[in-house]
Parts: sequence; C-alpha cells; structure tokens
Amino acid sequence: MAVIVPGWQNGCMSFGVNLDEDDWARLVGGYRHRYDPREALRMLLQGVEVEKAWKELWNELHHQNDVDTASYAAVPALVHIYELRDVSDYNTYALVTTIELARQNGRNLDLPENLRAAYEAAWQKLVEIGLRELKAANTEPLVSCIIAVLAIAKGQRDLGWFAANYDESERREILERAKVI
Repeated sequence: MAVIVPGWQNGCMSFGVNLDEDDWARLVGGYRHRYDPREALRMLLQGVEVEKAWKELWNELHHQNDVDTASYAAVPALVHIYELRDVSDYNTYALVTTIELARQNGRNLDLPENLRAAYEAAWQKLVEIGLRELKAANTEPLVSCIIAVLAIAKGQRDLGWFAANYDESERREILERAKVI
C-alpha cells in the first residue's frame, strides 16, 4: 500500500524530490541497509505517534555519523512536513543538522545528484523558518538547534556542531576548563 503524503504528487514533493515507490524502497539509511522513511514521515505529518516516528527516524537515518540516501531524501520531506505542521520542535533542526554534519565528514556517500536541488532548497527553507522562529524560541534545545542550522548555513560548521551537540552546561564546562570564563 502506497503512503500518500500531502504535498507529494506522483512521488514529487514541493522541493522537487521525485522518488517513485521503487526509489523510496531502495533507499539506504544510517545502518547501511535499506530503509524507507515514508511511514514515519506520514506519522509526523499527521501528528500521530510523533515520538515513535522521531525515534525511528533518529535511529534509522543516522548511526554513529553514518548517513546515506534515505537520510538525504528525508531532509526535504522533514522540512516540508515541519513547515506544513507549523509546530515548533527542535527535532527537525537537530536531525537535519546531524545529517548535514555527517554528510560533510568525508566517510559518507556524496549527496546524489538527483537529490541535490531538493536537499539544498530544503536547507534554505529551514534557514528561513529558523530565522522567523528564533525570535520566539524559548527552550534551550530549540534555540541551540536553530543556531546550529544558521551557523552551518553561514559556513560556520564547527559552531553549528557545538550548538547542536552540547547543551549550555556542557559549553560552560568546556569554557571553564579552557579558563576562558
């Protein structure tokens, strides 16, 4: 049974990802085995079992800094769903950041050409959303993850990594050990 996600017409999302059913079924996740993220993405979109969906996506799209085609294809879907749902949640920023940082680590598959335009458009859209949401963001994970996305988009990869991977108490501890504060 095909999973139909609003915004996808004939397998084509608003960012231009064109993955028919066979393409989705052949995607590979962070564990380096086939993984089709559509069911978890549908759950997010519908707001059904959201925690379960996030747990699955975090587990399957990224594993010990390994990402692959399912990870890259999921980025435009995650951003599209985030925009449609209009519910602030650090998970989209955090997972997209994690995928991007892993993509750039030199040990993962290059971004496939057929996903490049959609992936880059999704990143730009998430930056725009982040700039809007930052003003009202009031939880540490949300603020940190938005800053991570903005930093990476501006070429500040290391700053983005620190923002995404350390909370405020951990950053303070690092600065104290370095005798900066």
